[in-house]
Amino acid sequence: MSFNATNLLITGGAGFIGANFVRHWLKNSTEGRVVVFDALTYAGNLENLEGLERDPRYVFIQGNICDEGAVRSHMREYPIDTLVHFAAESHVDRSILGPDDFIRTNLVGTHALLKAAKAVWLGESPVAHRFHHVSTDEVYGSLKSQDAAFTESTAYAPNSPYSASKAGSDHLVRAYHETFGLATTVTNCSNNYGPYQFPEKLIPLIIINILGGKPLPVYGDGLQIRDWLHVADHCEAISLALRLGRSGEVYNVGGSSETTNMQIVKTLCGLLDERLFASAPLRKAFPQSPAAQGRHSLELITHVRDRLGHDRRYAVNFAKAQRELGYTPRRDLASGLASTLDWYLANIAWWQAVLRRD
Repeated sequence: MSFNATNLLITGGAGFIGANFVRHWLKNSTEGRVVVFDALTYAGNLENLEGLERDPRYVFIQGNICDEGAVRSHMREYPIDTLVHFAAESHVDRSILGPDDFIRTNLVGTHALLKAAKAVWLGESPVAHRFHHVSTDEVYGSLKSQDAAFTESTAYAPNSPYSASKAGSDHLVRAYHETFGLATTVTNCSNNYGPYQFPEKLIPLIIINILGGKPLPVYGDGLQIRDWLHVADHCEAISLALRLGRSGEVYNVGGSSETTNMQIVKTLCGLLDERLFASAPLRKAFPQSPAAQGRHSLELITHVRDRLGHDRRYAVNFAKAQRELGYTPRRDLASGLASTLDWYLANIAWWQAVLRRD
């Protein structure tokens, strides 16, 4: 039986994946309301949602997911039948330097949302509902080159404070389903990329550093393998999980695009050199870029000390999502990287503003 999500509360909806999902949902839905709930920390940016204020179905509320009372109040006010939980501290490096924020947001915050949802949806007058939790493949740990991809039954083995905090939140969502009967779904996704991604992440970092003629930092030998998922495919998968996902189930979402970090860097170097060599205005706009000086971006690659506890390989088997939800990624890595690069070149003011804020 399918579920009809009508009024959505989207936590972290001003962040990278959340903002893309808000735009995806409003574009593909004609009824109901989308309430974005975001604390606007360093990775949350109202400019990611620019233009949506003209849509009468869109509401933005600044707030913290740890504030259970506020969440409960807004859920009743609107009234919310679907909660899509993106809000999270998500950068592994930051979790190594300061784990406390990750425990507070990812674990305590998720629990506050679950308590609010339980109170509103399972109270005196239970209503049809869905709590969807967006998680990561990093909860499964690291794979060797010959290992089969992660499945939904792979044992959890998180290796960083970030992935440990996400693993804990996954377990809480499961517990609220099993113990209290909360209708939940969870998606564990591979590495996302695309428009509006915060510049600390690999792909936008490489693009921006090339344009500024700055070193391109590569951890260790750069041969760590990730499965890359375009954010638009991820948004489609979440929409399918909301509508067709079975309550209590977990679905892996991948992009069928395993490659090394070094190959990502080299590909972006080639794509950006190509565009800069072909465009005098771009070379003039970015005089520090290698191409503006008749050189190649590959010269900027700099190997740095490997990250502590750096997982070697992630890969997800999304056969279950394919079988039960009809999910298949539609964007290959080559075209996805090219379109992402072009988005950053077309939205220079956006990422320059983000860099000034950080």
